[in-house]
Amino acid sequence: MARTKTTYSCQECGYIAPKWLGRCPECGVWNSFVEVVSSASEPAAAVTRTAALPQPVTAISSEEIVRCSTGSQELDRVLGGGIVPASLVLVGGDPGIGKSTLVLALAARVAAEQGSSVLYVSGEESVRQIRLRAERLGALAERLFLLAETDMGRIEEAARALSPSLLVVDSIQTMIESACPSPPGSVAQVRECTSTLLKLAKSDGITTFVIGHVTKQGALAGPRLLEHMVDTVLYFEGEGRNAYRILRAVKNRFGSTNEIGVFTMEDSGLVEVANPSQLFLSDRASPVPGAMVVSTMEGTRPLLVEVQALVSPAGGGPPRRVAQGVELGRILMILAVLEKRAGLPLAAADVYVNVAGGVRLDDPAVDLGLALAIASSFWSRTPPPSCAAVGEIGLTGEILSSSHLKQRLKEAQALGFRQVLVPQRQINTLPKIPGPGILGVETISQALNSAFRA
Repeated sequence: MARTKTTYSCQECGYIAPKWLGRCPECGVWNSFVEVVSSASEPAAAVTRTAALPQPVTAISSEEIVRCSTGSQELDRVLGGGIVPASLVLVGGDPGIGKSTLVLALAARVAAEQGSSVLYVSGEESVRQIRLRAERLGALAERLFLLAETDMGRIEEAARALSPSLLVVDSIQTMIESACPSPPGSVAQVRECTSTLLKLAKSDGITTFVIGHVTKQGALAGPRLLEHMVDTVLYFEGEGRNAYRILRAVKNRFGSTNEIGVFTMEDSGLVEVANPSQLFLSDRASPVPGAMVVSTMEGTRPLLVEVQALVSPAGGGPPRRVAQGVELGRILMILAVLEKRAGLPLAAADVYVNVAGGVRLDDPAVDLGLALAIASSFWSRTPPPSCAAVGEIGLTGEILSSSHLKQRLKEAQALGFRQVLVPQRQINTLPKIPGPGILGVETISQALNSAFRA
């Protein structure tokens, strides 16, 4: 008889321990260990394998990847131009963010427009529930097949029998591999089920989309494990209370990870946004103290978003610094530069910074706009109307050059901005074309004088 072995695995990072531990020594999470029972069977007989011989890289023929369109320009942009055949794509995000809505609409478009079979497997809903959701989304297609199943063996049999061009699994945490005795959603089960789907995708050429849940910390359940095994990882960002949804690729073996897709959640499902800048600025009223428009680059796409700052006297104790949508360390650096190089006494003030629309800003070119918003709130002065800012701030107070400045100015011109503050050192590189008024600044002090004291 096969002997059984009991170990304990961390649900967060996959660390395996011989006994239960209250706190994981690898990731530091409390109460994350679950029991894993495995069978130690007799060693299998050696299998004769044909050794693969090494080949020079120059002798291997290169084939151009032919991508398939998803029918959504925003989704195609994030994927790098479309779906790569036989790839394994993981879609993650908070509950209710729109993962199943996006993938079901994708499956229906592929089935209707390409005329190929698509298999949608759900371990969370019945086929009747999926049918009702498909009716609401307008995602009914003759070649779209539904299957309510959690056993990976049966799913594999159905996929090989139907031979679909696209397979959707919703979600990976509900799937069960019968050879693995661990409970559904455990690290061992997620690893085995994903491995089965990976083999199915590569051996049979079936493009597979897998939906994954996230933990309380916002990472995919079984986080590093899943991300390492799949070809592409897509994250849905946004809050359930907001209509905006941002789809971002954090891993893509076949394209860039800098592109984003912007959607809005409507009654009929997710609707792609062709002009995200206009959407993010749609709620912007007349200029008020503490609000400034900045230009950021997301891949090849320039976006104009509003940053908001509130500076108020500290009520006692150490001053507070709070940042939403931008790294707190970046705000602390900007505050230090404003105090040292521009003479703003901010050491005893509470500073709150927020990015409107739920956008996350990682572009250093938004530094100048953030500094102007903070100074505007500190002085209670309104920025010039229709004014935007582009530029990185150095520790010496200089305004450093920013990439893709021409594209940023073109986007500002399209949205009617009449003045844009840019680094002085890049003025000579700009084309002489009609557009917004370009004002070059060399230092943060000059930028403050130009914006508020002119």
